[in-house]
Amino acid sequence: MSVIGSSILAGASGSAGGDKVYVDDVFSTFLYEGAGSSLSVNTGIDNTEKSLFWAKARDKNEIHGLLNTEDIDGSNGPRMQYSNLTSAGGGIGAGFAFTSSGVTIPNNGTINENNEDYVSWNFKAAPGFFDVVTYAGNGTAGRTVAHNLGSVPGMIIVKSTSQARQWSCFHRGLGNTKFLILNSTSSQLTSAHYWNNTSPTSSVFTLGADADVNQSGTNYVAYVFAHDDASFGTDEDESIIKCGTYTGNGGTQEINLGFEAQWIMVKSAGDAPWIIQDMMRSGDISNVSDNSLSPDSSGAETGSFPNLGVTATGFQLTSGSSYINGNSVTYIYMAIRRPNKPLDAFDPPLDATEVFAIDTWGGTSPNPPAFNAGFPIDLAFYKNSTSSTNWELSSRLAGGKVLNTNSTAAQSSDSEFKFDYQEGVHDSSSTFSTVYGYLFKRAPGFMDVVAYSGNSVAGRAVAHNLGVVPELMLVKRRNQGAGQGWNVYAAPLGNTSFITLNTDQSAFTGQAVWNSTTPTSSGFYLNNDAEVNSSSYTYIALLFATLPGVSKVGSYSGTGNAINVNCGFAAGARFILIKRTNATGDWHLWDSVRGIVSGNDPYFFLNSNAAQVTNTDYIDPNVYGFTVTSSAPAALNTSGGTYLFLAIA
Repeated sequence: MSVIGSSILAGASGSAGGDKVYVDDVFSTFLYEGAGSSLSVNTGIDNTEKSLFWAKARDKNEIHGLLNTEDIDGSNGPRMQYSNLTSAGGGIGAGFAFTSSGVTIPNNGTINENNEDYVSWNFKAAPGFFDVVTYAGNGTAGRTVAHNLGSVPGMIIVKSTSQARQWSCFHRGLGNTKFLILNSTSSQLTSAHYWNNTSPTSSVFTLGADADVNQSGTNYVAYVFAHDDASFGTDEDESIIKCGTYTGNGGTQEINLGFEAQWIMVKSAGDAPWIIQDMMRSGDISNVSDNSLSPDSSGAETGSFPNLGVTATGFQLTSGSSYINGNSVTYIYMAIRRPNKPLDAFDPPLDATEVFAIDTWGGTSPNPPAFNAGFPIDLAFYKNSTSSTNWELSSRLAGGKVLNTNSTAAQSSDSEFKFDYQEGVHDSSSTFSTVYGYLFKRAPGFMDVVAYSGNSVAGRAVAHNLGVVPELMLVKRRNQGAGQGWNVYAAPLGNTSFITLNTDQSAFTGQAVWNSTTPTSSGFYLNNDAEVNSSSYTYIALLFATLPGVSKVGSYSGTGNAINVNCGFAAGARFILIKRTNATGDWHLWDSVRGIVSGNDPYFFLNSNAAQVTNTDYIDPNVYGFTVTSSAPAALNTSGGTYLFLAIA
């Protein structure tokens, strides 16, 4: 499996020839561990073209390291600069290379120290997104510098590469008379000597004569970021970056971007640190974050800053902290859309192994992570197959908080359940090879995860990014006490029925949980029931759909005889979940790792903490999907029975 195909935040290698461009193609957040020797970091971005690679140690005080393809320091290679310092920087030395899938880094104490954890952000130049420009200063106020964005920049960061100077920032929200300093917490400053009181255009930006941006005999680099250029995606009508402002309200508020953010940088116009958060390391809607980094500081990841929790349409300010939401304070931000490239838009097209994996604890990887998928994971649940233990389920958007599919319990914090690994998830509290993990990546048409806050308004719509109409939705209240079950929407049952994941009960009919409204390709609808939509509560929704060749949500009618269920697959199902809906019946779960064979097939109950059952033959393999055998009980196959299933190839 290719790294390009596997990475949730990595892009395909190019967009030449008029191909449609997605955010996946031009931006990546990638986590890696330093080696202290030559290391290939496969971010999935083609850096043989104009690009920026920015890395930071996560667990210790260490300066930020930024390298770009346009500023080469002779035989010393690309010049590494430091966002928290005024230093001109210098070449990283022999052994560094920009590659077609990322970078190769030599031994380096800043961005490649042995056993140190790093986060990297990789920007590729593309019209409507980002550009790197180098120029020589001439000391003349009003001089212009050309760029290739093809649209008006939203933010420009300028740094001298030959002298020790400040990092000067233009932001459209502050206007052409003001600037911020990236390496400082200082308030916005006013001067005509930086941007010459002239706003940038779609082809140039204008400079004053200040030495930080335009001194004669001095060399500079400018990182130029677009704003709301809606020319990306399948229909070439999506924006993937926005540079905006908001006014703090001292409480909570959501910033509507029109897309879900994966990377956010925020700065108060007043005296406060810059804050960067990315969703590879956290995305929970809660009051604090342990993943904030500041480009003005060498500090390690910190929980001192409030979290910028993502929503399906933007990001949420979760407190009145002066860092992100002080009352009446102006803030600027830059936000980048989360990956949304359809599986069939990759070259070659991706398959189900790129978005779903099954792994045993430590079975296929060094530890940590305990469970390795070969791709970044958005949703994981696991169970010990040999003992009576609860199912543990968590998502990247829930951070380290865990729910149980077999219980109504509220979420519990689990600091050992970590999603902050590039291609896996870790739970150091479990050490048994008999623990099986089911690992999912969000992908258009296949699966989505939505974290939202209730509002008690009947008929409220909750936005999602599945891109198609959900056929199966699992919704659970996360906080404030037990007693609230898992409500399940299933397209075969319609919008006035629901079933419960944590019980074996039949479908409840004539209910308005879904406000008697069928979900759409952009949203789903809720009544004001406390289990799905009540004020002061937070919820998680897991959405699934049929994606040809990858997944199938459907139903079948029991006959008592063997039933071949055609899912449209080419090599059978690796994952099968079945629930009887017109009478009681457990949620039966099979997988190909434990065995989907012509003999006995072990199964779990997703609604029970019981150990797996191993001595039955209720299903058989079928190249197009699966077969329910004639020996299956009424919970799986009886005349007059109706059954819901989710299968993954």
